[in-house]
Amino acid sequence: MRKPSAPMRKPSAPMRKPYVLLLSLCCLLLGLAATPAHAADNGSWSVYPVSSRVAARPYFALSADPGQTIEDKVVLANKTAEPRTFRLYAADAYNTARDGGFAVRTAGERMRGVGAWARPARSRVTVPGHGTVTVPVTLRVPVDAEPGDHSGALVAIDERIDPGAGSVALGVRRAVGARVYLRVSGPALPALAVERVRITHRQPLVPGLGDSAAAVSYTLHNTGNVTLDPKVELRARGLFGRTLLARDLTGIPAELLPGQRVRLTAPWRNAPQLDWADVTLTAHATGTRQSSSASFLALPWLVVTVAAAVAVAGVTLLVRARRGRARRPSVPAG
Repeated sequence: MRKPSAPMRKPSAPMRKPYVLLLSLCCLLLGLAATPAHAADNGSWSVYPVSSRVAARPYFALSADPGQTIEDKVVLANKTAEPRTFRLYAADAYNTARDGGFAVRTAGERMRGVGAWARPARSRVTVPGHGTVTVPVTLRVPVDAEPGDHSGALVAIDERIDPGAGSVALGVRRAVGARVYLRVSGPALPALAVERVRITHRQPLVPGLGDSAAAVSYTLHNTGNVTLDPKVELRARGLFGRTLLARDLTGIPAELLPGQRVRLTAPWRNAPQLDWADVTLTAHATGTRQSSSASFLALPWLVVTVAAAVAVAGVTLLVRARRGRARRPSVPAG
């Protein structure tokens, strides 16, 4: 935080707002989380591959053999009237743990895939107002690169800091990235796992006097080497095989990258209040299918507690009554 421009002994003097620099890639994450059918664009600038004579390319879709080098070009387009200077770098992609959105590593993080293999010819690019600049990009695939899908992006970070508002101003540095989808030749092995299924259950103390609900939490894990578009089915059965719930879940990431995990939760309204429920989650994608289950007991615990207390009290009274009869002296017959 910056010190006030005026000494503290002069309270009447205007105070400058405390200023905090926040290096944020929110714009980048939002731009990349959108469908890849369009070029990455935040309204002020965009990043996209050089188009071929046949069609425009909104993102990089590449294939290569281990040890191969690919030459390509990326375009930075400035949509504002003033020149902008960008820092340009290659980054690895990953799925966010919160919702599985497509995001990329920051420049200071360690890169292992596309972010380590791709190199733009220039790391600092100034684009004139309403102009474009084309930068060559070299992607060298290592000889020992694992076969399958490797995703990333070419990221352009604006060097200017946008000031925030309020008593504490937040300086935000914005970024936009063009996605890179690289397929390294070799065996394609789709594999998907459902892990750590957990169920939390909430119900009224007395059955029928309120709503009950449950939440089914689980982890989707891409254990293969290709990007998957998973679908998840939830099925719940009660006592005697009764179907309690059967539906396809929503909010599943459309692109689950190789090796990535995402933790998701499915709400269950009007869950049973008196039953034993077996819950099964089945995840499937092209070439793979896997299920995992968990169970929970739905009981009205207040009613159970009261019934148990009544039963204990009844047994206690019965025992005392029997002991009292046993202690009475016998009266001889007249």
